[in-house]
Amino acid sequence: MTNIVVVGNGMVGYKFCEKLLAKQTDDGLAGPGRFTLTVFGEEPRPAYDRVHLSAFFSGTSADELSMAPAHWYADNGIQLNTSECVTTIDPVAHTIMTHTGRTVPYDKLVMATGSAPFVPPVPGIHKDGIFVYRTVEALEAMMAWGSVATKAVVIGGGLLGLEAAKACLDMGLETHVVEFAPRLMPRQLDAGAADMLRHKMEALGVRIHLSKNTSEFTGYDRVSGLQFADGSVLEADMVVVSAGIKPRDELARQANLAVGPRGGIVVNDLLQTSDPDIFAVGECALHGGMIYGLVAPGYDMADVVAANLIPNPSPFEGEGGRSAKEFTGFNLSTKLKLIGVDVASFGDPFCEQTPHRPIVLEDKVSGVYKRLNISLNGFLLGGILVGEAEAYNLLLQTCKNRLPLPKHPEELLLPVDASNRRQGAGESAGAGVAALPDSALICSCEGISKGDICGAVVEKDATNIAAIKKCTKAGTGCGGCVPMLNDLITEILKKQGKVVRRVLCEHFDHTRQEVYDLVRINGDETYHEVLHHYGRGYGCEVCKPAVASILASVHNDLVARQATIQDTNDRYLANIQRGGTYSVVPRVAGGEITPDKLIALGTVAKKYDLYCKITGGQRVDLFGARVDQLPMIWSELIDAGFESGHAYGKSLRTVKSCVGSTWCRFGVQDSVGFAIEIEERYKGLRAPHKLKGGVSGCVRECAEAQSKDFGIIATEKGWNLYVCGNGGAKPCWPPILIAKHA
Repeated sequence: MTNIVVVGNGMVGYKFCEKLLAKQTDDGLAGPGRFTLTVFGEEPRPAYDRVHLSAFFSGTSADELSMAPAHWYADNGIQLNTSECVTTIDPVAHTIMTHTGRTVPYDKLVMATGSAPFVPPVPGIHKDGIFVYRTVEALEAMMAWGSVATKAVVIGGGLLGLEAAKACLDMGLETHVVEFAPRLMPRQLDAGAADMLRHKMEALGVRIHLSKNTSEFTGYDRVSGLQFADGSVLEADMVVVSAGIKPRDELARQANLAVGPRGGIVVNDLLQTSDPDIFAVGECALHGGMIYGLVAPGYDMADVVAANLIPNPSPFEGEGGRSAKEFTGFNLSTKLKLIGVDVASFGDPFCEQTPHRPIVLEDKVSGVYKRLNISLNGFLLGGILVGEAEAYNLLLQTCKNRLPLPKHPEELLLPVDASNRRQGAGESAGAGVAALPDSALICSCEGISKGDICGAVVEKDATNIAAIKKCTKAGTGCGGCVPMLNDLITEILKKQGKVVRRVLCEHFDHTRQEVYDLVRINGDETYHEVLHHYGRGYGCEVCKPAVASILASVHNDLVARQATIQDTNDRYLANIQRGGTYSVVPRVAGGEITPDKLIALGTVAKKYDLYCKITGGQRVDLFGARVDQLPMIWSELIDAGFESGHAYGKSLRTVKSCVGSTWCRFGVQDSVGFAIEIEERYKGLRAPHKLKGGVSGCVRECAEAQSKDFGIIATEKGWNLYVCGNGGAKPCWPPILIAKHA
């Protein structure tokens, strides 16, 4: 019986437990009962997802961020100790001691202590209102402080710093980012890409301050601002420090284990420390002089240690035994979405020491920057993507596997339609995936190769993403590989001669168009009828709004009476918010409102103690309503002449407008009147997703019509109509559907 103790219950510590259990169950070389597993975590809750920590500010709960509930550990025979800090390691006695005075023996010790935020030793750093962006508890404290703050400054313009900036934006604070380097994300982006990212961040409301060195935090007992070395001052009543990390190696130092000159527990390729019975994984481990600050390398380290701790039945390699698995480094390519902006780098993004020929696409209108580094003999060495990173996975695999580039490699950067590709310009995304070798790593978080995916599809009939996740765990980490998984599944099924159909969801074996045709022909009127006749199960959040839209389109009738199709927001005519309260959003078409209606809004808000906010969509939000108050609130608002603004529904939300020719000296048409006409005409329209529109009175585009689901721009001769511009996309081809409409 091997006693294994894990110090640290973060993402990597949890992943080690998961990997070890999987190998005990599936390897065949280790039966149950070969080891005991004890885990110590100093935080009060089990491991949670730090990668998506900023989602906490947009409503995701701590439980939803959890990697696994506490009972998972107990169900698998793991003794989990939370809120208990290991203070001492005795390598000679093979024991650890916790802050409670408890001593626990071990045969093998795995250190997964992770890292701590680097807090610069600046005078005033300990003032109230200064936080580090690291734990759920820290985020809860930030939210409490942010509720009374107005202006937040984030120290650090790296990955975590920009995530912290998003958190501050989500709290409704004026947000600034201060970076010591002359550009954002200096480790991942070159000057051109960083400049593009900066413009995108500023367009979203984040104010960027580069080449700034903080010399002091001002204020008496609570922070009031930042004093910079150049003499300038930035006022702030909240500061978030996210200036990097430092490895948690204090236990290793206490135990006289080897550590690096700049920190980190020194490990070999087996992840053993200077004591062969003690291993280190994740951000506390220093391998080959490198501290890996990403979760995927930590997961790979966890897998290596788990594989080598499973008993080997033969002491001789090649005689039924297994060679030791080694960690030989990790590719630091990464793709993420920062405040809604795609950012990715892969391979060697800079090629500062390698002869190469760069191909750069810079589109400042669309906010897209792409760079490919091509070797002198024609292979892809690396690259950078900002603003649009759909091709990241394929480019990464092309780089890692030294696949031949198309005749015109610049087309890898262009969204060229297949019908317009030049001869020999390259393959589609699906064909590109099919050309990868079986050893190509598709999911770097879980170490899943193309061969593993193909095997799951062919041998285990895993023909959709949900089944692939269950069989292989691919796509369960950051999720960046999911588009490539879809392409790969499609290609494998095509090779098997199977028909590939884009069904509505797992509850229907029909496409959306087929369900529409069946409903139209057979006259089904309720969701239950549709599900009973053509589907199975109880439905999901994919098929319910789609079927609701189909029913509304076929019968030209309200579907709000069918409670099954409605989510909580639809049922109560309000948006559920953090803490279980609701926001009430009456419609104010065109932004025009009478004094009596304003008084009614104020009266209701004051009576029910609601927080008020005027939205960018020309409506007034009233927050904090209890569910029992909603009928009375709506009764009073309806009596005052209001109706629901459908801010909760899969329907038309709002039609934004500028003041147009009524007030603006540039306006050439009545954009306000047209916006009101459109909003009144299509209010309550049922759709698979929410719809937003915009009407601009001239080409100056103050209503941002081209960034809406549909947009209308005035000309002297009439109106131009654009569609599909939401989410930063360009309006679809042809971009102008109606050139002239009198």
